[in-house]
Amino acid sequence: MFLLFNHSFYSQTFEEVQRFKLKAARQAVAVDDEFFYVINNSSITKHDKQTGQELHRWDGEDLGVSHLNSGIVIDGLLYCANSNYPESPMAGSIEIFDAKTLQHHSNHSFGIGIGSPTWVDQKDGFWYVGFAHYSGDKSSENKDTRWSQIVKFDKQWRRVEAYIFPKSILEKFMPMSNSGGAWVDDKLYVTGHDNFEVYVLKLPQIGFTMHHVRTLNVPFFGQGFTKDSSTSQTTLFGIIKKANEVVVARMK
Repeated sequence: MFLLFNHSFYSQTFEEVQRFKLKAARQAVAVDDEFFYVINNSSITKHDKQTGQELHRWDGEDLGVSHLNSGIVIDGLLYCANSNYPESPMAGSIEIFDAKTLQHHSNHSFGIGIGSPTWVDQKDGFWYVGFAHYSGDKSSENKDTRWSQIVKFDKQWRRVEAYIFPKSILEKFMPMSNSGGAWVDDKLYVTGHDNFEVYVLKLPQIGFTMHHVRTLNVPFFGQGFTKDSSTSQTTLFGIIKKANEVVVARMK
């Protein structure tokens, strides 16, 4: 527990550099060189990165899409984690869109059995997906937050490895779970659901539990976030759900 109060543990913070008030900002945000994409339960809107002006919209409510969680843009495609939360048993998929037009492109279904997919990212040719479980009245399949995990897949979505969260992070997540994740260099940044914090993790060299490196203060409220790879400075896009705001933050 000493690390939680060690000054170096909180030695880096993010400062806000821009904020957009957008009605649809409820779940997550993705970003590329020129645009950002606001992801809501059953809709996606594409916005100009400088002004916030809405340019395109996709609505999947009539298609049965009810809980898009987060997304990332890779090579012109927007990959979104999708689940059936709060239904049980948990099921999920990755829904893929053309980032230029927001037309639905394809999908990969996980079915049931792992948990609720909340975020997706790619590193060194592998996919990483966060799968959530929840505690209390939101629990499913007799499992709680401790069953949350990160699964590594190859390019054909074949499971390669999986990792669990350390107790210090699970305590921060409860009673919810891991809502967002993104690779920043060789470290994995993750968020819970309710705290203005990002938790920096490293994959284990021994065993199966990720290592909690440090906690960073951020000016956004958990949920799905993303790294802006178009700048050399470490810049994150996140949301404040209760205020319907997209927040851009840069590491000091």
